[in-house]
Parts: sequence; C-alpha cells; structure tokens
Amino acid sequence: MKIKITTIGNSAGVILPKELLARLRLEKGDTLYATELPDGIKLSPFDAKLAGQMETAERVMRKRRTLLRKLAQS
Repeated sequence: MKIKITTIGNSAGVILPKELLARLRLEKGDTLYATELPDGIKLSPFDAKLAGQMETAERVMRKRRTLLRKLAQS
C-alpha cells in the first residue's frame, strides 16, 4: 500500500486509509507503535506493556553496549 507524506501544519505526516485503520483495528486518536526492522518500519497498535519492555531493552543495551559488541563478535 502506497502512502504519501503530507504537510500538517508545520510538521509532516501520513494519512492512513480507512481500510488500513480497519485492518489494524485503529480509530482516530489511537496511538501507533513504530518498530524499526532491517527492511523498513513496522506500524502496530500501541501496547503499553510492549512499550515498557522496549524501554527496558533499550536501557540494558545502552548500559551493556561493550558486552553486547563482544558477544556479537563471537
């Protein structure tokens, strides 16, 4: 599905078609979670539990960056 970036006030944004909103079970005012993947970005409905887990993972990755690099080289 091709979606165009448009100007919204002083910002840029995308307008999601009704069909996509229905498939994601989203409505106006809902929040999306964007996950960066090797081949692009995945948009999914916001999940507070998942957001907390991701914050924890990011904090651990920042704190243990050197250890994780060494493990990746093994």
